Amino acid sequence: MSETAKLTRGSIRGHLVTQTLPMIIGVAAIMSVGLIDAYFIGQLGSAELAAVSFIFPVIIALSSLGVGVMVGINSVIARALGEGDRDRAERRANFGAVFALAIGVTLGLLLFALNAPLFRLMQANERLMPLVLEYMNPFALGLPVLLLQMGLSGILRGQGEARYVSLVSITYSVMNWILDPILITGAFGFEGFGIAGAAYASIIGYGVACLMAYYFIGRTQLAIHPTLVSQCDLAGSSKAIISVAGPAAFSNAINPIGLSVLTALLASQGEAAVAGFGAAGRLQSFAVVPLLGLSGSIGAIIGQNWGANRADRARRAMYWAGLFCIGYGLATAVILFLSGNWFADFFTDDPAVIEQFSRYLAISVWGYAGFGLLIVGNGALNAVDRAQFALAQSAARVFLVMLPFAWLLRASWGAEAIYGAELVANLAGGALAAFVVWTVLKSPTEKSLPHPTKR
Repeated sequence: MSETAKLTRGSIRGHLVTQTLPMIIGVAAIMSVGLIDAYFIGQLGSAELAAVSFIFPVIIALSSLGVGVMVGINSVIARALGEGDRDRAERRANFGAVFALAIGVTLGLLLFALNAPLFRLMQANERLMPLVLEYMNPFALGLPVLLLQMGLSGILRGQGEARYVSLVSITYSVMNWILDPILITGAFGFEGFGIAGAAYASIIGYGVACLMAYYFIGRTQLAIHPTLVSQCDLAGSSKAIISVAGPAAFSNAINPIGLSVLTALLASQGEAAVAGFGAAGRLQSFAVVPLLGLSGSIGAIIGQNWGANRADRARRAMYWAGLFCIGYGLATAVILFLSGNWFADFFTDDPAVIEQFSRYLAISVWGYAGFGLLIVGNGALNAVDRAQFALAQSAARVFLVMLPFAWLLRASWGAEAIYGAELVANLAGGALAAFVVWTVLKSPTEKSLPHPTKR
Protein backbone atom coordinates (compact mmCIF):
# COMPACT_ATOMS: atom_id res chain seq x y z
CA MET A 1 0.00 0.00 0.00
CA SER A 2 1.28 3.43 -0.94
CA GLU A 3 2.17 5.85 1.83
CA THR A 4 1.30 8.77 -0.46
CA ALA A 5 -2.24 7.59 -1.26
CA LYS A 6 -4.59 7.55 1.73
CA LEU A 7 -7.33 5.69 -0.15
CA THR A 8 -5.12 2.60 -0.45
CA ARG A 9 -5.48 2.09 3.30
CA GLY A 10 -8.47 1.56 5.55
CA SER A 11 -12.04 0.49 4.86
CA ILE A 12 -13.24 0.59 1.26
CA ARG A 13 -16.83 1.14 2.36
CA GLY A 14 -15.67 3.89 4.70
CA HIS A 15 -13.86 5.64 1.84
CA LEU A 16 -16.92 5.34 -0.38
CA VAL A 17 -19.03 7.06 2.25
CA THR A 18 -16.56 9.80 3.18
CA GLN A 19 -15.71 10.56 -0.45
CA THR A 20 -19.27 10.41 -1.80
CA LEU A 21 -21.26 12.40 0.78
CA PRO A 22 -19.35 15.66 0.16
CA MET A 23 -19.64 15.08 -3.60
CA ILE A 24 -23.42 14.74 -3.29
CA ILE A 25 -23.59 18.09 -1.52
CA GLY A 26 -21.33 19.70 -4.12
CA VAL A 27 -23.30 18.33 -7.07
CA ALA A 28 -26.60 19.46 -5.55
CA ALA A 29 -25.18 22.94 -4.95
CA ILE A 30 -23.99 23.28 -8.55
CA MET A 31 -27.31 22.08 -9.93
CA SER A 32 -29.13 24.68 -7.87
CA VAL A 33 -27.31 27.41 -9.79
CA GLY A 34 -29.18 26.52 -12.99
CA LEU A 35 -32.50 26.89 -11.18
CA ILE A 36 -31.50 30.23 -9.66
CA ASP A 37 -30.30 31.50 -13.05
CA ALA A 38 -33.54 30.40 -14.73
CA TYR A 39 -35.68 32.05 -12.07
CA PHE A 40 -34.05 35.49 -12.26
CA ILE A 41 -33.62 35.45 -16.04
CA GLY A 42 -37.32 34.55 -16.22
CA GLN A 43 -38.07 37.84 -14.44
CA LEU A 44 -36.61 39.67 -17.44
CA GLY A 45 -39.10 38.27 -19.97
CA SER A 46 -39.87 35.45 -22.39
CA ALA A 47 -37.27 36.59 -24.94
CA GLU A 48 -34.47 36.22 -22.40
CA LEU A 49 -35.72 32.74 -21.50
CA ALA A 50 -35.80 31.80 -25.17
CA ALA A 51 -32.23 33.07 -25.56
CA VAL A 52 -31.16 30.83 -22.68
CA SER A 53 -32.63 27.85 -24.58
CA PHE A 54 -30.06 28.48 -27.31
CA ILE A 55 -27.24 29.13 -24.84
CA PHE A 56 -27.85 26.05 -22.67
CA PRO A 57 -26.55 23.34 -25.07
CA VAL A 58 -23.34 25.30 -25.69
CA ILE A 59 -22.77 25.78 -21.96
CA ILE A 60 -23.35 22.05 -21.40
CA ALA A 61 -20.81 21.20 -24.10
CA LEU A 62 -18.21 23.55 -22.59
CA SER A 63 -18.88 22.21 -19.10
CA SER A 64 -18.46 18.66 -20.43
CA LEU A 65 -15.06 19.64 -21.76
CA GLY A 66 -14.12 21.10 -18.37
CA VAL A 67 -15.27 17.95 -16.59
CA GLY A 68 -13.16 15.90 -19.01
CA VAL A 69 -10.05 17.93 -18.17
CA MET A 70 -10.80 17.57 -14.46
CA VAL A 71 -11.24 13.79 -14.80
CA GLY A 72 -7.97 13.54 -16.76
CA ILE A 73 -6.02 15.40 -14.08
CA ASN A 74 -7.72 13.38 -11.35
CA SER A 75 -6.77 10.12 -13.08
CA VAL A 76 -3.06 10.81 -13.60
CA ILE A 77 -2.60 12.17 -10.07
CA ALA A 78 -4.46 9.32 -8.35
CA ARG A 79 -2.46 6.66 -10.21
CA ALA A 80 0.86 8.40 -9.53
CA LEU A 81 0.07 8.64 -5.83
CA GLY A 82 -1.02 5.01 -5.82
CA GLU A 83 2.36 4.06 -7.28
CA GLY A 84 4.03 5.98 -4.45
CA ASP A 85 5.51 8.61 -6.78
CA ARG A 86 4.59 11.87 -5.03
CA ASP A 87 7.03 13.96 -7.06
CA ARG A 88 5.50 12.87 -10.35
CA ALA A 89 2.02 13.49 -8.94
CA GLU A 90 3.06 17.02 -7.99
CA ARG A 91 4.57 17.70 -11.42
CA ARG A 92 1.41 16.39 -13.07
CA ALA A 93 -0.73 18.54 -10.76
CA ASN A 94 1.08 21.73 -11.72
CA PHE A 95 1.13 20.81 -15.38
CA GLY A 96 -2.59 19.99 -15.18
CA ALA A 97 -3.45 23.43 -13.79
CA VAL A 98 -1.45 25.19 -16.53
CA PHE A 99 -2.87 22.83 -19.16
CA ALA A 100 -6.46 23.59 -18.05
CA LEU A 101 -5.82 27.34 -18.13
CA ALA A 102 -4.26 27.13 -21.61
CA ILE A 103 -7.25 25.14 -22.91
CA GLY A 104 -9.56 27.74 -21.43
CA VAL A 105 -7.73 30.69 -23.03
CA THR A 106 -7.63 29.02 -26.44
CA LEU A 107 -11.28 27.97 -26.43
CA GLY A 108 -12.44 31.25 -24.92
CA LEU A 109 -10.86 33.34 -27.68
CA LEU A 110 -12.14 30.95 -30.34
CA LEU A 111 -15.66 31.03 -28.94
CA PHE A 112 -15.63 34.83 -28.68
CA ALA A 113 -14.69 35.08 -32.36
CA LEU A 114 -17.29 32.50 -33.48
CA ASN A 115 -20.22 33.32 -31.20
CA ALA A 116 -22.32 35.09 -33.83
CA PRO A 117 -21.90 32.55 -36.67
CA LEU A 118 -22.34 29.65 -34.21
CA PHE A 119 -25.72 30.85 -32.98
CA ARG A 120 -26.87 31.81 -36.46
CA LEU A 121 -26.11 28.22 -37.41
CA MET A 122 -28.32 27.19 -34.48
CA GLN A 123 -31.11 29.30 -36.01
CA ALA A 124 -31.21 32.05 -33.38
CA ASN A 125 -33.33 34.83 -34.93
CA GLU A 126 -32.44 38.50 -35.13
CA ARG A 127 -34.57 39.36 -32.11
CA LEU A 128 -32.79 36.88 -29.87
CA MET A 129 -29.25 37.21 -31.24
CA PRO A 130 -28.38 40.41 -29.28
CA LEU A 131 -29.50 38.73 -26.06
CA VAL A 132 -27.53 35.57 -26.83
CA LEU A 133 -24.36 37.58 -27.52
CA GLU A 134 -24.97 39.73 -24.45
CA TYR A 135 -24.48 36.59 -22.38
CA MET A 136 -22.02 34.60 -24.47
CA ASN A 137 -19.39 37.28 -25.18
CA PRO A 138 -18.44 37.87 -21.52
CA PHE A 139 -18.84 34.17 -20.78
CA ALA A 140 -16.38 33.29 -23.56
CA LEU A 141 -13.78 35.67 -22.15
CA GLY A 142 -14.31 34.17 -18.69
CA LEU A 143 -13.94 30.59 -19.92
CA PRO A 144 -10.27 30.35 -18.77
CA VAL A 145 -11.45 30.87 -15.18
CA LEU A 146 -13.95 28.00 -15.51
CA LEU A 147 -11.31 25.62 -16.90
CA LEU A 148 -8.78 26.63 -14.22
CA GLN A 149 -11.34 25.95 -11.50
CA MET A 150 -12.01 22.52 -13.03
CA GLY A 151 -8.28 21.82 -13.20
CA LEU A 152 -7.69 22.76 -9.56
CA SER A 153 -10.66 20.62 -8.51
CA GLY A 154 -9.10 17.72 -10.41
CA ILE A 155 -5.93 18.10 -8.30
CA LEU A 156 -8.00 17.87 -5.12
CA ARG A 157 -10.05 14.94 -6.44
CA GLY A 158 -6.96 12.93 -7.38
CA GLN A 159 -5.76 13.15 -3.78
CA GLY A 160 -9.11 11.96 -2.43
CA GLU A 161 -9.94 15.37 -0.93
CA ALA A 162 -13.69 15.13 -1.62
CA ARG A 163 -14.56 17.49 1.24
CA TYR A 164 -12.44 20.25 -0.23
CA VAL A 165 -13.90 19.66 -3.71
CA SER A 166 -17.39 19.97 -2.26
CA LEU A 167 -16.51 23.22 -0.48
CA VAL A 168 -15.15 24.64 -3.74
CA SER A 169 -18.44 23.76 -5.48
CA ILE A 170 -20.46 25.27 -2.64
CA THR A 171 -18.36 28.45 -2.81
CA TYR A 172 -19.14 28.84 -6.52
CA SER A 173 -22.84 28.17 -5.89
CA VAL A 174 -23.17 30.59 -2.97
CA MET A 175 -21.53 33.36 -4.99
CA ASN A 176 -24.14 32.81 -7.70
CA TRP A 177 -27.00 32.79 -5.21
CA ILE A 178 -25.80 36.15 -3.89
CA LEU A 179 -24.86 37.77 -7.20
CA ASP A 180 -27.69 36.61 -9.49
CA PRO A 181 -30.42 38.89 -8.09
CA ILE A 182 -28.00 41.82 -7.93
CA LEU A 183 -26.38 41.46 -11.35
CA ILE A 184 -29.38 40.18 -13.35
CA THR A 185 -32.47 42.05 -12.14
CA GLY A 186 -30.79 44.57 -9.85
CA ALA A 187 -30.98 45.22 -6.12
CA PHE A 188 -30.08 47.85 -3.49
CA GLY A 189 -30.56 50.63 -6.04
CA PHE A 190 -28.40 48.91 -8.69
CA GLU A 191 -30.22 48.33 -11.98
CA GLY A 192 -28.49 45.10 -12.95
CA PHE A 193 -27.02 43.98 -16.30
CA GLY A 194 -29.92 41.85 -17.49
CA ILE A 195 -29.03 38.49 -19.02
CA ALA A 196 -25.33 39.44 -19.07
CA GLY A 197 -25.48 39.59 -15.28
CA ALA A 198 -25.87 35.80 -15.17
CA ALA A 199 -22.60 35.44 -17.09
CA TYR A 200 -20.83 37.92 -14.80
CA ALA A 201 -22.11 36.09 -11.72
CA SER A 202 -20.80 32.77 -13.05
CA ILE A 203 -17.37 34.20 -13.90
CA ILE A 204 -16.99 35.85 -10.50
CA GLY A 205 -18.16 32.65 -8.84
CA TYR A 206 -15.56 30.62 -10.75
CA GLY A 207 -12.87 33.12 -9.80
CA VAL A 208 -13.66 32.96 -6.08
CA ALA A 209 -13.85 29.15 -6.33
CA CYS A 210 -10.34 29.15 -7.88
CA LEU A 211 -9.00 31.09 -4.90
CA MET A 212 -10.70 28.68 -2.53
CA ALA A 213 -9.31 25.65 -4.42
CA TYR A 214 -5.80 27.16 -4.37
CA TYR A 215 -6.08 27.66 -0.62
CA PHE A 216 -7.20 24.07 -0.06
CA ILE A 217 -4.47 22.63 -2.29
CA GLY A 218 -1.98 24.43 -0.06
CA ARG A 219 -3.22 22.24 2.80
CA THR A 220 -2.58 18.99 0.89
CA GLN A 221 0.58 17.09 0.05
CA LEU A 222 0.79 18.49 -3.51
CA ALA A 223 1.81 22.15 -3.68
CA ILE A 224 1.21 24.56 -6.56
CA HIS A 225 4.60 25.62 -7.95
CA PRO A 226 4.22 26.42 -11.67
CA THR A 227 8.01 26.22 -12.06
CA LEU A 228 7.64 22.45 -11.72
CA VAL A 229 6.00 22.42 -15.17
CA SER A 230 9.44 22.93 -16.72
CA GLN A 231 10.54 19.63 -15.13
CA CYS A 232 7.73 17.71 -16.81
CA ASP A 233 7.87 15.68 -19.96
CA LEU A 234 5.37 18.03 -21.61
CA ALA A 235 4.45 15.65 -24.43
CA GLY A 236 4.06 12.69 -22.08
CA SER A 237 2.06 14.67 -19.51
CA SER A 238 -0.22 16.12 -22.20
CA LYS A 239 -0.81 12.68 -23.68
CA ALA A 240 -1.55 11.17 -20.25
CA ILE A 241 -4.19 13.79 -19.45
CA ILE A 242 -5.71 14.00 -22.94
CA SER A 243 -6.01 10.21 -23.22
CA VAL A 244 -8.54 10.41 -20.38
CA ALA A 245 -9.86 13.97 -20.77
CA GLY A 246 -10.83 13.65 -24.45
CA PRO A 247 -13.02 10.55 -24.18
CA ALA A 248 -14.39 11.70 -20.80
CA ALA A 249 -15.50 15.03 -22.28
CA PHE A 250 -17.31 13.29 -25.13
CA SER A 251 -18.84 10.77 -22.71
CA ASN A 252 -20.29 13.61 -20.65
CA ALA A 253 -21.63 15.38 -23.74
CA ILE A 254 -23.33 12.33 -25.27
CA ASN A 255 -26.21 12.10 -22.78
CA PRO A 256 -27.40 15.72 -23.23
CA ILE A 257 -27.18 15.22 -27.00
CA GLY A 258 -29.34 12.11 -26.76
CA LEU A 259 -31.92 13.85 -24.56
CA SER A 260 -32.04 16.78 -26.99
CA VAL A 261 -32.85 14.41 -29.84
CA LEU A 262 -35.50 12.66 -27.72
CA THR A 263 -37.09 16.04 -27.00
CA ALA A 264 -37.18 16.82 -30.72
CA LEU A 265 -38.82 13.45 -31.43
CA LEU A 266 -41.30 14.01 -28.62
CA ALA A 267 -42.35 17.37 -30.08
CA SER A 268 -44.55 15.54 -32.61
CA GLN A 269 -46.62 14.20 -29.69
CA GLY A 270 -47.72 17.65 -28.57
CA GLU A 271 -46.75 20.39 -26.15
CA ALA A 272 -48.08 18.54 -23.11
CA ALA A 273 -45.72 15.63 -23.74
CA VAL A 274 -42.75 17.97 -24.11
CA ALA A 275 -43.70 19.95 -21.01
CA GLY A 276 -44.22 16.80 -18.92
CA PHE A 277 -40.95 15.31 -20.15
CA GLY A 278 -39.03 18.50 -19.34
CA ALA A 279 -40.57 19.04 -15.89
CA ALA A 280 -40.14 15.39 -14.86
CA GLY A 281 -36.57 15.55 -16.17
CA ARG A 282 -35.81 18.38 -13.75
CA LEU A 283 -37.15 16.29 -10.87
CA GLN A 284 -35.19 13.30 -12.13
CA SER A 285 -31.96 15.31 -12.25
CA PHE A 286 -32.21 15.85 -8.49
CA ALA A 287 -33.26 12.26 -7.81
CA VAL A 288 -30.01 10.94 -9.30
CA VAL A 289 -27.71 13.39 -7.47
CA PRO A 290 -26.35 10.64 -5.14
CA LEU A 291 -25.46 8.56 -8.20
CA LEU A 292 -23.70 11.55 -9.75
CA GLY A 293 -21.86 12.15 -6.48
CA LEU A 294 -20.71 8.52 -6.40
CA SER A 295 -19.55 8.72 -10.01
CA GLY A 296 -17.42 11.71 -9.04
CA SER A 297 -15.88 10.08 -5.98
CA ILE A 298 -15.15 6.59 -7.34
CA GLY A 299 -12.28 7.77 -9.57
CA ALA A 300 -9.88 8.64 -6.76
CA ILE A 301 -10.59 5.42 -4.87
CA ILE A 302 -10.19 3.18 -7.91
CA GLY A 303 -7.26 5.17 -9.32
CA GLN A 304 -5.14 5.19 -6.18
CA ASN A 305 -5.63 1.49 -5.49
CA TRP A 306 -5.08 0.60 -9.15
CA GLY A 307 -1.83 2.56 -9.18
CA ALA A 308 -0.77 0.77 -5.99
CA ASN A 309 -1.33 -2.65 -7.66
CA ARG A 310 -4.29 -3.28 -5.34
CA ALA A 311 -6.76 -4.49 -7.97
CA ASP A 312 -8.55 -6.43 -5.21
CA ARG A 313 -9.43 -3.18 -3.40
CA ALA A 314 -10.44 -1.54 -6.68
CA ARG A 315 -12.81 -4.43 -7.40
CA ARG A 316 -14.20 -4.27 -3.86
CA ALA A 317 -14.88 -0.54 -4.27
CA MET A 318 -16.71 -1.17 -7.53
CA TYR A 319 -18.68 -4.03 -5.98
CA TRP A 320 -20.03 -1.90 -3.14
CA ALA A 321 -20.61 1.06 -5.47
CA GLY A 322 -22.59 -1.19 -7.80
CA LEU A 323 -24.73 -2.48 -4.93
CA PHE A 324 -25.47 1.11 -3.92
CA CYS A 325 -26.51 1.99 -7.48
CA ILE A 326 -28.92 -0.93 -7.61
CA GLY A 327 -30.35 -0.43 -4.11
CA TYR A 328 -30.68 3.35 -4.33
CA GLY A 329 -31.95 3.21 -7.91
CA LEU A 330 -34.73 0.74 -7.09
CA ALA A 331 -35.74 2.52 -3.86
CA THR A 332 -35.97 5.87 -5.66
CA ALA A 333 -37.89 4.25 -8.50
CA VAL A 334 -40.55 2.95 -6.11
CA ILE A 335 -40.95 6.34 -4.42
CA LEU A 336 -41.29 8.29 -7.68
CA PHE A 337 -43.52 5.64 -9.25
CA LEU A 338 -45.98 5.89 -6.36
CA SER A 339 -45.87 9.70 -6.05
CA GLY A 340 -45.69 10.87 -9.68
CA ASN A 341 -48.99 12.80 -9.59
CA TRP A 342 -48.11 14.42 -6.28
CA PHE A 343 -44.78 15.72 -7.63
CA ALA A 344 -46.42 16.82 -10.89
CA ASP A 345 -48.73 19.18 -8.95
CA PHE A 346 -45.67 21.21 -7.92
CA PHE A 347 -44.87 21.96 -11.55
CA THR A 348 -48.24 22.47 -13.22
CA ASP A 349 -52.03 22.30 -12.86
CA ASP A 350 -52.59 21.27 -16.51
CA PRO A 351 -54.17 17.79 -16.48
CA ALA A 352 -52.56 16.82 -19.80
CA VAL A 353 -49.08 17.76 -18.59
CA ILE A 354 -49.64 16.00 -15.26
CA GLU A 355 -50.63 12.84 -17.11
CA GLN A 356 -47.47 12.88 -19.26
CA PHE A 357 -45.30 13.78 -16.26
CA SER A 358 -46.62 10.79 -14.32
CA ARG A 359 -46.45 8.45 -17.31
CA TYR A 360 -42.82 9.36 -17.96
CA LEU A 361 -41.88 8.70 -14.33
CA ALA A 362 -43.86 5.44 -14.27
CA ILE A 363 -41.71 4.10 -17.11
CA SER A 364 -38.29 5.77 -16.86
CA VAL A 365 -37.61 5.43 -13.13
CA TRP A 366 -36.96 1.70 -13.38
CA GLY A 367 -33.76 2.48 -15.26
CA TYR A 368 -32.12 4.59 -12.53
CA ALA A 369 -30.10 1.64 -11.23
CA GLY A 370 -28.73 0.99 -14.73
CA PHE A 371 -27.92 4.67 -15.22
CA GLY A 372 -26.02 4.64 -11.93
CA LEU A 373 -24.01 1.58 -12.95
CA LEU A 374 -23.14 3.27 -16.25
CA ILE A 375 -21.89 6.60 -14.87
CA VAL A 376 -20.08 5.02 -11.91
CA GLY A 377 -18.56 2.47 -14.29
CA ASN A 378 -17.39 5.31 -16.52
CA GLY A 379 -15.75 6.96 -13.50
CA ALA A 380 -13.90 3.74 -12.72
CA LEU A 381 -12.75 3.23 -16.32
CA ASN A 382 -11.49 6.81 -16.54
CA ALA A 383 -9.52 6.25 -13.33
CA VAL A 384 -7.62 3.27 -14.77
CA ASP A 385 -6.86 4.93 -18.11
CA ARG A 386 -9.59 3.11 -20.01
CA ALA A 387 -11.55 6.22 -20.94
CA GLN A 388 -12.05 4.94 -24.49
CA PHE A 389 -14.16 2.08 -23.08
CA ALA A 390 -16.27 4.58 -21.12
CA LEU A 391 -16.83 6.61 -24.26
CA ALA A 392 -17.73 3.52 -26.28
CA GLN A 393 -20.35 2.29 -23.83
CA SER A 394 -21.87 5.77 -23.44
CA ALA A 395 -22.10 6.10 -27.22
CA ALA A 396 -23.57 2.61 -27.56
CA ARG A 397 -26.25 3.42 -24.97
CA VAL A 398 -27.43 6.52 -26.86
CA PHE A 399 -26.78 5.78 -30.52
CA LEU A 400 -27.29 2.01 -30.66
CA VAL A 401 -30.14 1.64 -28.15
CA MET A 402 -31.90 4.84 -27.09
CA LEU A 403 -32.33 6.70 -30.38
CA PRO A 404 -33.11 3.67 -32.61
CA PHE A 405 -35.68 2.40 -30.08
CA ALA A 406 -37.42 5.80 -29.93
CA TRP A 407 -37.31 6.31 -33.69
CA LEU A 408 -38.62 2.87 -34.64
CA LEU A 409 -41.46 2.68 -32.11
CA ARG A 410 -42.59 6.30 -31.97
CA ALA A 411 -45.22 5.82 -34.68
CA SER A 412 -46.95 2.95 -32.90
CA TRP A 413 -46.25 3.75 -29.24
CA GLY A 414 -46.31 7.54 -29.30
CA ALA A 415 -44.76 9.34 -26.34
CA GLU A 416 -44.29 6.06 -24.50
CA ALA A 417 -41.70 5.05 -27.10
CA ILE A 418 -39.57 8.01 -25.97
CA TYR A 419 -39.97 7.16 -22.31
CA GLY A 420 -39.33 3.48 -22.98
CA ALA A 421 -36.23 4.31 -25.02
CA GLU A 422 -34.63 5.96 -22.00
CA LEU A 423 -35.54 2.98 -19.80
CA VAL A 424 -34.15 0.36 -22.18
CA ALA A 425 -31.01 2.41 -22.82
CA ASN A 426 -30.29 2.77 -19.09
CA LEU A 427 -30.81 -0.93 -18.41
CA ALA A 428 -28.64 -1.98 -21.37
CA GLY A 429 -25.99 0.65 -20.56
CA GLY A 430 -25.82 -0.42 -16.93
CA ALA A 431 -25.49 -4.11 -17.81
CA LEU A 432 -22.77 -3.36 -20.36
CA ALA A 433 -20.86 -1.11 -17.94
CA ALA A 434 -20.98 -3.72 -15.16
CA PHE A 435 -19.55 -6.35 -17.51
CA VAL A 436 -16.83 -4.11 -18.98
CA VAL A 437 -15.66 -2.68 -15.65
CA TRP A 438 -15.54 -6.04 -13.92
CA THR A 439 -13.59 -7.51 -16.85
CA VAL A 440 -11.05 -4.67 -16.79
CA LEU A 441 -10.62 -4.76 -13.02
CA LYS A 442 -10.09 -8.53 -12.95
CA SER A 443 -6.61 -8.20 -14.44
CA PRO A 444 -3.57 -7.24 -12.34
CA THR A 445 -2.51 -3.65 -12.92
CA GLU A 446 0.86 -4.46 -14.45
CA LYS A 447 -0.69 -6.71 -17.09
CA SER A 448 -3.74 -4.65 -17.93
CA LEU A 449 -2.21 -1.20 -18.25
CA PRO A 450 0.89 0.16 -19.94
CA HIS A 451 3.43 1.85 -17.72
CA PRO A 452 2.75 5.59 -17.68
CA THR A 453 5.42 8.07 -18.60
CA LYS A 454 7.38 8.72 -15.45
CA ARG A 455 7.59 12.46 -15.75
